[in-house]
Amino acid sequence: MDMFSNCPGFCPSCGSILPELQVKGNVICCNCRQEFQPDVYSGEKSEFTIHFNTYDPSKVFNRTKRESESDADGPVVERKCPKCNHDKMSYATLQLRSADEGQTVFFTCLKCKFKESENS
Repeated sequence: MDMFSNCPGFCPSCGSILPELQVKGNVICCNCRQEFQPDVYSGEKSEFTIHFNTYDPSKVFNRTKRESESDADGPVVERKCPKCNHDKMSYATLQLRSADEGQTVFFTCLKCKFKESENS
């Protein structure tokens, strides 16, 4: 029995918003669980706009080597790189072991990008 006025997209029995119309099959109201034919959406219009990401090959293929401190992967400390003997490295920390143990510190050389880790 239809208790509510028949507005497109609303359940004629309980007035709840109906779920989106699928490619095939009927529409089932999530509130009263009644099943309706797809014509319950008659008179309703939908528009879709698809936005595609722009592709910029210069961002992918023309990467420059980073050598300055402003391009570091984290805070910079005075620590000698064991590979190239550069005196500055950036670092990042992660809690890889249990909570009652120290963090793991990952160091990256700003010059040669050599990576090493230290358990503190």
